[in-house]
Amino acid sequence: MKGVRRRSNACAGPAAIMTRDRSTVRTGIVGLGNIGQYHAQRLLDIGVTLVGGVDIDPRARERFESRYDVPTYDRGEPLYEDADAVVVTTPNEYHEPYAVEALERDIHVLLEKPLAHTVDSADRIVAAEAASDAFCMVGFNNRFSNTAGVVRDRIERGELGVVRHVEANYVRRRGVPGRGTWFTHQERAGGGALIDLGVHAIDLALYLLGFPTPSVVLGMARSDFGRRDDYVFLEMWGEDAGGDAFDVDDSASAFVRTDGDQTISLEVAWATNRPATHEFVVHGTKAAARFDLIDHELTIHRARTNGPAALEDTSVRTRDVDTHREEQQAFFDAILDDVDVSNVDQALTVQRVIQAIYRSSERGDAVSIE
Repeated sequence: MKGVRRRSNACAGPAAIMTRDRSTVRTGIVGLGNIGQYHAQRLLDIGVTLVGGVDIDPRARERFESRYDVPTYDRGEPLYEDADAVVVTTPNEYHEPYAVEALERDIHVLLEKPLAHTVDSADRIVAAEAASDAFCMVGFNNRFSNTAGVVRDRIERGELGVVRHVEANYVRRRGVPGRGTWFTHQERAGGGALIDLGVHAIDLALYLLGFPTPSVVLGMARSDFGRRDDYVFLEMWGEDAGGDAFDVDDSASAFVRTDGDQTISLEVAWATNRPATHEFVVHGTKAAARFDLIDHELTIHRARTNGPAALEDTSVRTRDVDTHREEQQAFFDAILDDVDVSNVDQALTVQRVIQAIYRSSERGDAVSIE
């Protein structure tokens, strides 16, 4: 499964529908919680051979062994002896040790977002990948939505003109994770709603803009709901240890300027007093595209250029796809085709934007991105 690394844009959109013998890629799961099992089932669905799993929790290992009939371990090394690829779904603070260990053994890595819990940790993953014959692909699954693919195609064909700005909204109404889980601990997660949800919104906005280099950020991270015990948590998952077990942000607002004067306005939240939305608006000089990743409806807004003056709004419902499955197919087909689909440099850029938003929030002023 190893070979010359040839760069590809295969991770830039939905995978091509082709028949591959993915069973030849021996694959393990690192992190056997809900998202690990979610990935494991889809691996089997696309024909990948599952050879084992890793988790420090013996209960998680027992459940995984029972469900998938494969061996599990409390550390990575035994699994890596039998694997060509691994999917890492651990809490953010453990991304680096497992990903680096795999890359040092030339094992391909599909790493759940974000790249890491800090920029320093993310840097070390990037360095390990650069020294490896394997590649690391970070799981920005929303790139693989059919809607995002349609919008990207229209941008590349020039139908929107020059794209100047993206409004990126990734908002839940009552979606705070269980207080006391790793999601709500700064040291383990690296942040709250911004690093959990904002990573999706920032990546997709930059992806639609062609991934320009962000230069300046003005942002504010808040914690208005997570520490309150009088609040209604209707969609919480995990056991609730109360507000004292919550030391991260639950919402953030930011404005990002790039070196090409393109801009992004960002709104993310675990909890807010407004309806949930994953709405993006892409502003171009010829037209704008508005879509929501939840309902898959895309609307193109433009002015008529021939005949009587008029504004035209054209709405279409795009095809719903399993974005994690599309992402996995792109990853494993790239391994089989001996093509490098690394996106760690872009993931590091997203990590730096997140860090800059937190710095801007703390300083109360705009900051430059290093």
